[in-house]
Amino acid sequence: QVQLVESGGGLVQPGGSLRLSCAASGFTVSSYAMSWYRQAPGKERELVAATSAGGTTNYADSVKGRFTISRDNVKNTVYLQMNSLKPEDTAVYYCRAGRVLRVYWGQGTQVTVSS
Repeated sequence: QVQLVESGGGLVQPGGSLRLSCAASGFTVSSYAMSWYRQAPGKERELVAATSAGGTTNYADSVKGRFTISRDNVKNTVYLQMNSLKPEDTAVYYCRAGRVLRVYWGQGTQVTVSS
């Protein structure tokens, strides 16, 4: 059974850090493009960061220099390290796995940046 389970969200003050995890089962993340999306209330879901199966990464302009996506193929897990968090980073963060004709989504984890 294919499953993506996100964890690590929570409430953090502006300037703080969080690390999100996305644990995969039923497939191997090393052969998929893995990405993180987020959706704030009243807004469309947007791409935050992505890493290809070959290791190429790309980031939304709004998070460049603050967020880092990585994967641990042994643990079959993808991470999103988020530093220097801002209130505008508040959203539900989703993990996505994709390859030709196959896309999987996690259930999301809430990140709230507030003082």
